[in-house]
Amino acid sequence: MNTKYADLIDQTFYFPQEEFKTENNKLFWHGINLMDLIEEYGSPIKFTYLPKISENINRAKGWFEKSFEKHNYKGKYFYSYCTKSSHFKHVLNEALNNDIHIETSSAFDIDIVNSLKKEGKIKDNTFVICNGFKRDQYIKNIGTLIESGHKNCIPIIDNYEELPLIQKETKKKFKVGIRIASEEEPKFEFYTSRLGIGYKNIVSFYEREIADNKQVDLKMLHFFINTGIKDNAYYWNELMKCLNVYINLKKVCPTLDSLNIGGGFPIKNSLAFDYDYEYMIDEITNQIKQACDEAEVDVPNIFTEFGSFTVGESGAAIYKVLYQKKQNDRERWNMINSSFITTLPDSWAINKRFIMLPINKWNMKYERVLLGGLTCDSDDYYNSEQHVNGIYLPVYEKEKPLYIGFFNTGAYQETIGGFGGLQHCLIPTPKHLLINKDENGKFTIKVFKEQQKSSELLSILGY
Repeated sequence: MNTKYADLIDQTFYFPQEEFKTENNKLFWHGINLMDLIEEYGSPIKFTYLPKISENINRAKGWFEKSFEKHNYKGKYFYSYCTKSSHFKHVLNEALNNDIHIETSSAFDIDIVNSLKKEGKIKDNTFVICNGFKRDQYIKNIGTLIESGHKNCIPIIDNYEELPLIQKETKKKFKVGIRIASEEEPKFEFYTSRLGIGYKNIVSFYEREIADNKQVDLKMLHFFINTGIKDNAYYWNELMKCLNVYINLKKVCPTLDSLNIGGGFPIKNSLAFDYDYEYMIDEITNQIKQACDEAEVDVPNIFTEFGSFTVGESGAAIYKVLYQKKQNDRERWNMINSSFITTLPDSWAINKRFIMLPINKWNMKYERVLLGGLTCDSDDYYNSEQHVNGIYLPVYEKEKPLYIGFFNTGAYQETIGGFGGLQHCLIPTPKHLLINKDENGKFTIKVFKEQQKSSELLSILGY
């Protein structure tokens, strides 16, 4: 009988996969022996595999290059990283090694830009796309960046009052973009995004505020879909509406030359994940070219703002199963040595699922379990995977610890969880490792942050 955990995975998925394999009943991720990592650094631990960031950036660049060549597309492609996905310096350093641009969303983001400019990581020709609703300090920081001579700083106008406010902060000529207030998916509680300017008002706004404004050039139309780039009727319909606005705007605005298709690609959240990135890019390119050719306007440069796609698949977390509680005849609770609410907050807040696999004991029989966190909150649990009706793991043995890993956790989790700050029930933030490869392909590991100490938390609390 095929009753081992390895048999279950083999029967359910194509395995091994590009980033996962097993040797001697232990899990390897990108070639990293995860049990060796646990033995040296303990658990719980979080880690970032930096080469995955560069890999995904260059995959996307290659897909766009191939599509542009196929369709004889005359515009240029610009890969941007939205910093809100992960602001950490090691992430920005790795991403910026690949000739990319960035998108910001708040005042402090501009301080990060200035810091990276001093180190030469961001150049004067790097596009800094400033998104979001802009409060006073954000406006001021944008103005200061433009005043400093950064010609490729592009504030994206979110509402009618932002343009005159930015003009008060700088005397230099600058470029802007306009964000479209796209319609949300039917399942949303509201019809139109709170961000941006309505489809029907954009051309009139340009003619009223920008056309005769000698200080400002309109360069970019910004199109963002909250649910990301998906092959469904909703996405293609919104894209066509956006292209109609671009074409109408281009006919009256010669400086407009770029379309920002903000809204990211999905990342792998299951061993059964299936998404054709290359097809989506090719079809987007094709739709833009067809619409522009029919209208007899030049095709735009294409900007993307990939956040989760850039950094999400570089992150992982490992926990130890401390104990198993049998609450009734059917429910076995495997209690981990950390908290889902604090370390994987999206699993609690928006029911997001990550790839979850045991690190060891693949040769053991499996059982159906629930996973519980350490806090005293009833919501601190992880109870199902997207591909099955429950979680199956190797059987719990008190004397032989089971370790489990959650993968592709690199976007948003540290920021939403409050990295370095207070945690629910004062559960400490785990140790965080940075994993890289040297020029010989050998793994290098650096401790970025030790596990939080009691004194750090008490200091924040005023003790």
